[in-house]
Amino acid sequence: MKKAGAVLSKAVDRFEVTILVVSTAALAILLIINVIMRNVYRSIHFAEELSRLFIMLITFVGTSYAARKARHIRMGALLELLPTKVEKVLIIIISIISAAIFFILGAIALEYVIVLYQRQTVTSSLRAPYWTFVLIAPIGLFMASFQYVRTVIKNFKEEEVWLSPEQKGEFEDEEVMLEEAKASMTFGSELPKEST
Repeated sequence: MKKAGAVLSKAVDRFEVTILVVSTAALAILLIINVIMRNVYRSIHFAEELSRLFIMLITFVGTSYAARKARHIRMGALLELLPTKVEKVLIIIISIISAAIFFILGAIALEYVIVLYQRQTVTSSLRAPYWTFVLIAPIGLFMASFQYVRTVIKNFKEEEVWLSPEQKGEFEDEEVMLEEAKASMTFGSELPKEST
């Protein structure tokens, strides 16, 4: 079960990172080309619509990614000052509330997508079904909700405080880097020699 979870987590990570990288790069390229075309000839008529799609992809996939990697805004300094048990309880409460809010927002977004699908609304320039543009909103919100549920489960299973399913502590990355730097240093082995 753990192996399947690790494989699924890695697949989701690759999916999210790929979407974020491709969308950000495509948005930058599209906007640069559009500026050049505007100065040379005229603007690309579908640039605004595609830009909106890329921004929605970045926003909602990024929301799920931030929840999974604990890269969202939080009061980390305040939580670090509290005793470990209190910090853990607060993380669990915050994660439950966040999961519920993201689930409700996902349900509202899904209802909106269904309405757009039923009305057969299309975009003005590309004449593409608008619901395909907005579909990423409920997917990203439900994925973020799922990540907060995973955080709650992880905190019940483990003794340490987990900020997300994949991030143990606030300064875990910095502590690991500091330990690696200390391990690579050899104090006293290369002292400067006194000149005679």
